[in-house]
Amino acid sequence: MKPIIVPAVFAIMLAGADVNHAQSDDDRVAIEASIEAYVANFNARDAEKLAALWSPEGVYTSRTGGGEITGRESMEMEFATFFSESDTPRLEVWTESIEFISPNVALELGTATMLHPDDVTSENRYRVVYVRRDGQWLIDRVTEDDVIVELSHFDQLQDLEWLIGEWIDDDGEVAVETECKWTENQNYISRTYKVTNLEGVESSGLQIIGWDAKNQQIRSWLFDSSGGFISGIWNQRDDRWTVQSVATLADGGSGSFTSVFRPLDDGRYAWQKINRVLDGQLLPNLEEVIVSRR
Repeated sequence: MKPIIVPAVFAIMLAGADVNHAQSDDDRVAIEASIEAYVANFNARDAEKLAALWSPEGVYTSRTGGGEITGRESMEMEFATFFSESDTPRLEVWTESIEFISPNVALELGTATMLHPDDVTSENRYRVVYVRRDGQWLIDRVTEDDVIVELSHFDQLQDLEWLIGEWIDDDGEVAVETECKWTENQNYISRTYKVTNLEGVESSGLQIIGWDAKNQQIRSWLFDSSGGFISGIWNQRDDRWTVQSVATLADGGSGSFTSVFRPLDDGRYAWQKINRVLDGQLLPNLEEVIVSRR
């Protein structure tokens, strides 16, 4: 479909036209047949039959020159020029709705997908205005809008999907409860935790794990209830994940450490904190603990 300016559509709608005007099933079937014919003729590279589906005053914007093309003869020449290119794509359309604005005017909404020879695809949302002339429904105007693609970094983060869920590490004196879940569009993993001792909640925090597209690495940012924060860089090595972390404490102190996550086959994972440094002083490694899925 060609990108077209269609002030007529909006003028009709703003004037209070009766959208979804009562119409016979035959009219809807005729428009659906016109849609199928458009796709078939486009993919057959038949410029003459494609142009015949438009009204005599039909208008579209040239793909090659960018200007408006009016009338079937000019359209046929434009289509022929477009089809002469060796990388002409195939067309697929999905019709979302057909609404009858009046007995002789209809509006189709849908999505057009161009399948290029190099396996590249492009999508556009489109609106087509049809007019009925001598009992035949013809294309009069077309507009296109780019499909806004919401980016997701799931591909870069999917190897961490084993983290998703609720976890607990409880030695009888201190319990650490963790919940991991995807944010919208699976661009981040949200990881919340709560540490509880025999007297109640001791601390809690929020960690966000995401893909750093600029530096091509997985990073995390953790904020704890005491006012400190930690940034980390995640790397997968064999059967484990290591997180090189730098911490800023609530009192202004600083430290660094490495967290090691080792997923196990039975729905658990091992966790250990090593290479601990606090304000320049080396601290002993913590013993490895086993964390179970709740």
